[in-house]
Parts: sequence; C-alpha cells; structure tokens
Amino acid sequence: MLQSDMSQAAPTRRWLFGSAAAFGGVALLAGCGRQSGEADKAKAPTTLPTGAVADDPRAIAKEAWIYAYPGLMNFQTLVTQTQDPKNPAYVGFGKFRNYSQFFTPANRDIVTPNNDTPYSWAWLDLRAEPWVLSVPAAPEGRYYVHQFMDLFTQIFGYVGVRATGSEAGSYLIAGPRWTGATPPGIKGVLKSESDLVVDLGRTSMSGPQDQAALKAFQAQYKLQPLSAFAKTAPPPPAPPISFPPWNKERALGPDFISYLNFLLQFTQPTPAAETALMARFAKIGIGPGKPFDLAAQTPEMREAIVAGAKDGAAALEAQVAKTTSSLGLFGSREQLGPDYMMKRAVAAATGIYGNAAEEAVYVGAHSDASGQPLDGANRYEVHLTKDQLPPASYFWSATMYNLPDRLLVENPIKRYSLGDRSKLKYGPDGSLTLYIQATSPGPNKESNWLPSPAKGPFNVVFRLYGPSVAAQQGKWPTPALTKVG
Repeated sequence: MLQSDMSQAAPTRRWLFGSAAAFGGVALLAGCGRQSGEADKAKAPTTLPTGAVADDPRAIAKEAWIYAYPGLMNFQTLVTQTQDPKNPAYVGFGKFRNYSQFFTPANRDIVTPNNDTPYSWAWLDLRAEPWVLSVPAAPEGRYYVHQFMDLFTQIFGYVGVRATGSEAGSYLIAGPRWTGATPPGIKGVLKSESDLVVDLGRTSMSGPQDQAALKAFQAQYKLQPLSAFAKTAPPPPAPPISFPPWNKERALGPDFISYLNFLLQFTQPTPAAETALMARFAKIGIGPGKPFDLAAQTPEMREAIVAGAKDGAAALEAQVAKTTSSLGLFGSREQLGPDYMMKRAVAAATGIYGNAAEEAVYVGAHSDASGQPLDGANRYEVHLTKDQLPPASYFWSATMYNLPDRLLVENPIKRYSLGDRSKLKYGPDGSLTLYIQATSPGPNKESNWLPSPAKGPFNVVFRLYGPSVAAQQGKWPTPALTKVG
C-alpha cells in the first residue's frame, strides 16, 4: 500500500477517465493514501520511457499529461487555499494558518490524516522578492519541520530539527530569477524552481495536554518579505495573478494544456533538465503562458490530445495499482531525476506533499500475515521484538483507518493512533505487542490497544520520523498483523 503524510484539507482527487479513490498521502505510506490492489486492474498503456523522443502528438500528450499531473493537483490545493477567503481551508499568501488539534473521525475533508504533527500552511509569491522564514529554538522533545515545495511538488529545502537543528534562525526563500546578496542574519538560502511555493510545516504534539504549548510554539513561526527583514525599501509589487478557477473536468481532461501553460509561466527560466522536454511539448501547443484553445486545433490534433490525455490517466492509474512503497517517490529534483511517472505523478496520486525518506518514512498494511485482507470482525496482534521496534530517532506512530474511506475510526476510548509517545507496556525483554481489534483486549492490555472498526476492511499505517538509514532504504519491513481470533 502506498500513502503519504499529508493531512490538509485539499479537495478530493477524482480521475476523469476512470474510477479512483481519493487519498492524500503517507510514505507507505502514511498520511493520506491508497492501498495497492484497490485501483482498477484494467490494463493500460505504460508511459513513455524516460527521455523518449516522439513526434506523435498522442504520445506527446500522454507524456505531457503525466508531467502536468502533480502540478495540477498542487494547483487545486493552491486555489482552494488562496483564492476564496470564505472557504474553510483558506490560508492566503504570505502568512501561516496553524492547526493545533488532533484529527478525529469527525474530520472528513481529508483522507489518511496524519495524527502526529498538526500542520502550519503557508503559500509564498516570490516574484517581487524573496521571503524569510524565522523559526524559534525548539525545546527538548519538540520536533518540527518546514517542507518547501515548488509548483510541481519537488522539495527544494527543509528547515527543521533534522535539517537545520534546534536553534532559532532565519532562512531565505528565493525564486528562480533571484540573484541578490544574502543579508546578515540569514542562516541558509532555499532556492525554488518556481515563483509560487508552499511551506508545509509540521509540529509534534504529544497529546491534548500539549495543545497550549504547541500553539505558543507555532505562533513564533514568522514570515516576512526580504525587504522587511533587511529593513530596506521594498521593490515594486508583482502584477496581480488571475488564477483560472479549478475545474476538475477541464484540468484533468483534454484541456489540461491550458492549465499547464498557466503554471509554466511561473517556472521561468525553464530548468536546464527540462529544455528538451519542453521543446517536445511545444509541438502540441505547450508553452509558458501560451494561450491554448482545444477547439481551435485541427481535428487530428484534437483527437490526438484527447486520446493522449486518456492514455496518461490510464497509465497512471495502472502504475498506482501496482505501487507498494512510497520510498523514493518524494524529494528534490536531484533525488527524483527524470522519472516523471513514478517519482512525481504516482507520488502526487498516492500521497501528495509526502516527505522525503530522510525526514519521514511511512509503511502500511491492509492484509494480515497470511495475506488476507484486514477485517474489523477479526482480532489481530502485532508483536515486535526489541530489535524490530520502529527505528525512528524522533518518534513513531501507528494509526488506524477504515477502508475505503481512509478516515479515522470511531471507538469508545477515542484512540486513533498509538506510538512511542503513548503509555505503552513493553515486555521484560523490551518487546512490544499491539492489540488491533474492535473490542477491549482486557484492562491489562488496553494501554496497547488500537481500536479497529467493528466490521469491514481497514488498514494500519506506521510513521517513522527521523527514520534510520535502513528504514530509508526500505529494509524495515511492514509489521505483520497476525490474526488471533
């Protein structure tokens, strides 16, 4: 199964050319995601080999749709969070929206929600000048991370306990054309390939009793334009942006090119790694800011673009269905390389905004040790020896989700996850047994009880924050759920 660590109120993803469940991400995944085997099994053509040169408009349209997909999914969230102040998910530009509570089954606007690290969302427009993020010193035990992603979801930098340490500091976030000098007081520069970027902050909360301290810590995250930080005259403002409204049928359908062209104007100059790609895409009308009208194309070109978009959607759906790990799917351009199917499109489909493996690893199970689907009508145990405990330098958790909704499971003790921050009981030899079932395993075992649905399918996702190198390489196996009744 594959998912990611994203738990924001991004609108549900739906396929235009086929069926699909929505999910948000875990790294197998752990945040909001989809299980392998749940997707349609219909055979679909595979994507073009990386770097393939093709003059066929249909093949180009297929490749371009796959390339565009993560940007389109990111744009969906961007529009939702920045263009309608009346929307419950509104964030705006240049400021944080902090969340400071755990999710419950009542939260149904996202799937596979992370219940470990409440989010701090921010969107930045870097066209006029860079912005500066200032963070406070983190006290012992307070994990936090700010993950910066460009318009096409490539991670271009981290600020947080793992990446930059626990000390207070200020970090400059710059767009692709910025060439200015770094002013005093800046500890690091994060350079994006796009003018519009998202900062997805995560801050650990150990329990409801920690909420006030969490809010106080989040309140110290500060964003300001570089000119305000350096106390210099601000540059002329960038012209306003007229964002096209999000329309699923258009954006994920044959009119995806108009949305892609809109996004590409904010990724100039074209990254060197994509020069040949963009030259190929130009053959079907793709270009930064270029107007595109499908109806104005020749009948042959319209047919090729429509068919190519369908091919791209089918190929992605087929690839998602057989993807069983998110390891390697999220990261920087250097980490992802030229693989736009697996390491961008599949990543966005299975867990958009997932962390790179060095920050967090997510593994999940939707079948028991014998390969049978997990069902709430049964009782299961997870037994881990001391050496098998999740190898995480910060903390780990296991969270319960129902299927196919991938939402938290209502239960009498209102417990939706367990982890090393919980009051678990370990064996004399340091081993740990978790009880996965709908009813109490007994008073002496309730500390280790993760309630499941009373009946029906479910999955359990393990999240490791600060994973070991072995876990980053996929060498920590998914814990086995053994059916015991």
